[in-house]
Amino acid sequence: MRGVTHARWAAGALPVAVALAVAGCGGNGSSSGGAVGTAVLSSSWGDPQNPLEPSNTNEVQGGKVLDMIFRGLKKYDPKTGKATDMLAQSIDTPDSQNFTVRIKNGWTFSNGEKVTARSFVDAWNYGASLKNNQRNAYFFGYIQGYDKVHPAGGSQSADTLSGLKVVDDHTFTVKLDQKFSSFPDTLGYAAFAPLPRAFFTDHAAWLKKPVGNGPYTIESYTRGSQMALKKWDAYPGPDKAQNGGVTLRVYTDSNTAYTDLMAGNLDLVDDIPAAQLRNVKGDLGDRYINTPAGIIQTLAFPYYDPRWNKPGSEKVRTGLSMAINRRQITDTIFRQTRTPATDWTSPVLGPDGGFRAGLCGTACDYNPTEAKRLVKEGGGLPGGQVKITYNADTGSHKEWIDAVCNSINNALGNDRACVGNPVGTFADFRNQIGQHRMSGPFRAGWQMDYPLIQNFLQPLYYTNASSNDGKWSNKDFDRLVDQANAETDQAKAIATFQKAEGIVRDNMAAIPLWYQNGSAGYSERLSHVALNPFSVPVYNEIRVS
Repeated sequence: MRGVTHARWAAGALPVAVALAVAGCGGNGSSSGGAVGTAVLSSSWGDPQNPLEPSNTNEVQGGKVLDMIFRGLKKYDPKTGKATDMLAQSIDTPDSQNFTVRIKNGWTFSNGEKVTARSFVDAWNYGASLKNNQRNAYFFGYIQGYDKVHPAGGSQSADTLSGLKVVDDHTFTVKLDQKFSSFPDTLGYAAFAPLPRAFFTDHAAWLKKPVGNGPYTIESYTRGSQMALKKWDAYPGPDKAQNGGVTLRVYTDSNTAYTDLMAGNLDLVDDIPAAQLRNVKGDLGDRYINTPAGIIQTLAFPYYDPRWNKPGSEKVRTGLSMAINRRQITDTIFRQTRTPATDWTSPVLGPDGGFRAGLCGTACDYNPTEAKRLVKEGGGLPGGQVKITYNADTGSHKEWIDAVCNSINNALGNDRACVGNPVGTFADFRNQIGQHRMSGPFRAGWQMDYPLIQNFLQPLYYTNASSNDGKWSNKDFDRLVDQANAETDQAKAIATFQKAEGIVRDNMAAIPLWYQNGSAGYSERLSHVALNPFSVPVYNEIRVS
């Protein structure tokens, strides 16, 4: 999303309250003792980077809201992550390139408008169009005509994708410019959500108060404070909200959020800060959740800076990777909530889904001697020092960044070889990345948009991909990804993606650090609390006593 995206960029541990809940509800944002299905819960959150347009949101905080107010053709099972039909009655194809999509009857947006085939086609055309400057436009790149509505250079020569055709109110067709056998499984990602006519007829008003077709509606939003979502009683889907709503409170320090939880002023914290991991089991008991998630943390590089994109720089990056003692850092700081990464995907995919333990090989092993040799052979650190940029609105990042730098400094025998470079907020951090203002490695957390190996590779490393923030480019990698997408045999497709991943490894396009578990803690008022494989609370299933 995901981030950066979906795919999504994981903000990491999040936020500390800058404001209490409104309407005289006390710290919990709702009156106590409400009937099941009517009481409101409060949850930690962070301001989204961008307005909540589905095709313009590729980071976790905005993604949480989209997952509450929209439903698409597919939905990812909250336990397994498997793509299942939601609004889709069927998605048929004779050749993995031409698809016929049929939509279920009875779906409406919360403003009463019917969800039709046009709701999807118009939304996808909007998302793909160059003039709308949508961060997730790339997700529509396989649909025929994308090169006309979103050319790599110059002005667009068409306003709509030629590969999208409305057949009737409940049917539309999709023609891709090449075979993509997994295309239907991507359609649970928020970028593919339908949009009501109000989005187009009064766009400014929609942005102030987005209207969707999911189990919640947005009541209000004050940036820097909170967003209030209310259960939509007329929601036609099978996954109705089991509570009266959710108040998402903005925090700028995850430790404060945890303190509020312990004081009874907050119901749910969906990322336990590192400083609290040694206490959390004693504090919360069974109300502490620690479960595997489709998240990997890496260090990305600015390949638009020629100092990081010259012959030999891959040796420097590999040397830095080998200078990081992942096991020591995960054991000391993260206490069973992180696992040292040995590839660029996630164990939640499983071997059948493309995860291959050890694919990184010795390049991910801690080896100070080899690290020092490779950095020297590669021409040394650009400017003589590495500055790792990260968002400082959570205590967790500073702690592990400092640990990574200490490991690098020790390995290279230079106590100034690596330093942290904090940026005040996640939004500012993401904006600087988007403006290509990084001068060295930067924190990159990736939360899968859908459980496919393709989603861990293509959005991040394909030339000009939506979340390829460092602008890495490799023709052989691109060719293998295209080949894998066109492969109709799943095992062959995965094997080809893994070959592409090998190119990422050989160039150390990004340094894999660790796989991240989803962690959360909740108050005694809540029950039926769970995190999905994307590490997001399944809000609609939570009950409030």
